[in-house]
Amino acid sequence: MQNVTRLFDFPYYQLEHHNLPDALVTKYGNDWVKTSTQEYLNKANSLSRALLHLGIQKNDKIAIISSNNRTEWHISDIGILQTGAQNVPIYPTISSEDYEYILNHSEAKYCFVSDQEVYDKLKSVHSRIPLLVEIYSFNEISGCKKWSDLLESGSDTSNQNAVEERKNNVLPTDLATIIYTSGTTGRPKGVMLSHDNIVSDVLNSDKRMPLRKGSTRALSFLPICHIFERMLTYLYQYGGISIYFAESIEKISDNLKEVHPHVMSVVPRLLEKVYDKIYAKGADLTGIKKKLFFWALDLGMEFKPYNANGAWYNFQLGIARKLIFSKWQEGLGGELELLVSGSAALQTRLTKVFTAAGIPVMEGYGLTETSPVISVNDMRNGGFRIGTVGRVIDNVEVKIAEDGEILCKGPNVMMGYYKDEAQTAEVIKNGYFHTGDIGEIDADGFLKITDRKKEMFKTSGGKYVAPQVLENTFKQSRFVEQIMVIGDGEKMPAAFIQPAFDFVKEWANRHKVDLGSTNEDICNNPKVIARIQEDIDEANKKFGNWEQVKRFELTPDVWSINDGHLTPTMKLKRKIIKEKYQTLYDKIYSA
Repeated sequence: MQNVTRLFDFPYYQLEHHNLPDALVTKYGNDWVKTSTQEYLNKANSLSRALLHLGIQKNDKIAIISSNNRTEWHISDIGILQTGAQNVPIYPTISSEDYEYILNHSEAKYCFVSDQEVYDKLKSVHSRIPLLVEIYSFNEISGCKKWSDLLESGSDTSNQNAVEERKNNVLPTDLATIIYTSGTTGRPKGVMLSHDNIVSDVLNSDKRMPLRKGSTRALSFLPICHIFERMLTYLYQYGGISIYFAESIEKISDNLKEVHPHVMSVVPRLLEKVYDKIYAKGADLTGIKKKLFFWALDLGMEFKPYNANGAWYNFQLGIARKLIFSKWQEGLGGELELLVSGSAALQTRLTKVFTAAGIPVMEGYGLTETSPVISVNDMRNGGFRIGTVGRVIDNVEVKIAEDGEILCKGPNVMMGYYKDEAQTAEVIKNGYFHTGDIGEIDADGFLKITDRKKEMFKTSGGKYVAPQVLENTFKQSRFVEQIMVIGDGEKMPAAFIQPAFDFVKEWANRHKVDLGSTNEDICNNPKVIARIQEDIDEANKKFGNWEQVKRFELTPDVWSINDGHLTPTMKLKRKIIKEKYQTLYDKIYSA
């Protein structure tokens, strides 16, 4: 019997219990290409043998930068881990300077890339990464070594014994991966996760997943370099669930109809976009069809689980599902049974309406540092409560500190931050990881997130944004006196900007621009707005796509201590500023 104690045990467990013809499925051109469980392992072992040929030692680091989820990523993952080396996944959308920092900081010896765009970005800084020996590409790229050739070089099975020896020497407590997350200093932090950190999280989360093992299809869309999606793919492997990889956000609608998945993970922003698209179609209807659509929508917004609304509501809901919500299902492939939401707070209206539509949304909570799941909802056995992130998973302990901060203890808590004992000591105290989130646990054990302790926030796409780093960069513009980056739980970062009015007047005088007579006139002047936009666009180039400020509004007030914008030490009073400019906030995010 195959026991799972290390990450590379998952596909072997699947081979023994659910030997699948379509363990991993990727679309190349117009064809979905299936890789069986056995072929998955054969290729992973070939890669392990090839890496041994290259001289890879235990605790060496190999990075993967892929623009899309694909079979090769998982073969690489298992192939790397079996040698006792560590996988360093990197977001493809971060800047080349961050590539440089992460690869140097992790001391990666090799890097696997997906395509030309990633390769070009990496090549532009390769000369400044002295320990990076070679780059291999999944796609065929001129001038880049091919990953497939590396795989081929390991086809000789004569040194498989050496691979087995390496595997046997990997302990559950050994480091498995370093996942870099955005830090408040602007430098990414390397979260060290052991095999046991992630394996324990998978096994304890598996109990909350009501899926038919051996006969379920999952669509994998969220970035695999994110621990949320990565943990889920291990969970899928453990449960004998076939994993189909979506091509891109642009093609996800087509992929849903091609794959007909039963389960997929989402971040709130994706669900918001699906809902907005459905709503727009409903608004275009006329007559009785339009009335029925909005009747069903209103009904969905009143949804309560476990038949709490009574028989009459359930009767109406049955009609709504047949006439309206069935079309939602069709648009999402027709067979969806479960959406798993994480990475950011989900609006309760979305949980209600999609669950009412027969597509339950199970929201969970966690962080990269907790591998990631701390708690998750479960429709079964009364384990689902809208507005919460569910009950804490087995073998994990959560307590609420005196200041309301959520503290977590368990086998899922990270080993620490790579090469940063000081920051590790800041967040792990007396065995508890300090999440930086504020929450409460109700009488029935459901965890609710109520606030953020730190200023760093997440967009609805689940990406962290460190506002001070952005603000300090944007304030380098002479046109910007004060700036506050906003966007917690929203689809994108944006900003309130107080222009440097004196400088703007000087600039206008030089360029013969008529500003009008008041600060309000300056803030509404299209030439001023366009000129500030230039500086914002230039500063945005230094940041990843998800961090970039997409919209801003100018404020006519001079931000001051007396008016409550600033503390005595000139720090932003973020909550007060947001309240002062709620109208501008609504203008930004309602567009």
